[in-house]
Amino acid sequence: MLYDLIMHHGLEYKPLLNLFRYITFRAGAACFTAFFLSLWLGPYIIAKLHKIQRDGQPIRALGPERHIKEKAGTPTMGGVMILFTLTVATLLWSDWTNGFIWIVLLVTLGFGLIGFFDDYQKLAKRNSDGLSKRTRLGGEFLISLVAAFLLQQLMPITPTDNLQNMLALPFFKTVLIPLGYFFPIFGMVVIAGFGNAVNFTDGLDGLAIVPVVIAFLVFALISYIVGNAVFAEYLQLHFVPQTGELGIFCAAVIGAGLGFLWFNAPPASVFMGDTGSLALGGALGCVAVAVKHELVLCIVGGLFVIETLSVIIQVAWYKRTKTRVFLMAPLHHHFEKKGWAESKIVVRFWIISIILGLIGLATLKLR
Repeated sequence: MLYDLIMHHGLEYKPLLNLFRYITFRAGAACFTAFFLSLWLGPYIIAKLHKIQRDGQPIRALGPERHIKEKAGTPTMGGVMILFTLTVATLLWSDWTNGFIWIVLLVTLGFGLIGFFDDYQKLAKRNSDGLSKRTRLGGEFLISLVAAFLLQQLMPITPTDNLQNMLALPFFKTVLIPLGYFFPIFGMVVIAGFGNAVNFTDGLDGLAIVPVVIAFLVFALISYIVGNAVFAEYLQLHFVPQTGELGIFCAAVIGAGLGFLWFNAPPASVFMGDTGSLALGGALGCVAVAVKHELVLCIVGGLFVIETLSVIIQVAWYKRTKTRVFLMAPLHHHFEKKGWAESKIVVRFWIISIILGLIGLATLKLR
């Protein structure tokens, strides 16, 4: 909004106001805006959630026994704080004429709304069962498919590069795999898949939000580079015009995530719930599709992939043999069952996320 006002009135070359021309400045401003807005509103939102929910989030009956004692009464739906602060920061500092911003916000808020209704159903029923899987996945796939189709329309077509239907491979500078009409389906799977992957990971205090922040930090840099013709050519990446503006959105998520972590650090005062985890995962997938780094996301967000695979393997193997591969799925609960302290699991998973983020960044140069 501020950017559009300044550009509309021709003030972009005035002292200090000329900073608004730079994505890096507006990204930093968005990050700080979301962070301090979270710190300011956090206590009020948590108090309201406490008052409304009373008994807090319903604890999974088959989960680790200590959760029933230690986490009972903690309010959920803290994702509303993340969504509000990142949306305000993004709208305040981004270019409203940029289509990529609106598509990513559509996915973020759409997934957040699905997660909100899921959390509401759990609270109303006083158990860990929310929306039916068919309703929830149907909504996610619909939003993801629309977003993937819209992103496809924004992809550039040049005499040498047609990115509309292409899948780019990390480590290979010239290889593009044509997906044709399958591209929106592929984008849908990436967006919805990562929405649920982050949701599976969100099970311990601070476990999901730090890997999310790390992933968005990596994609803030990727968005800025891919959206800059000079940097993209130097690193031999596929240039996607206007995606640099997504760096502002990513920075807003980082600020909102760090602000939420202030209250979600062990012992958590609030959980993000499906409201936050679905929205953040869907947003991450949408950004990856926009900047043509879907497979790099599988590296950077490898922790989310591993957690999801642990659930798939557990369910599939149990249906086949009536035995379990893991003591409990997702994977972080397996380690809890083995007697690992929550803090040890969380910090070690953070370390894995940092390493995977660095590997993801390395793909930008190793080509």
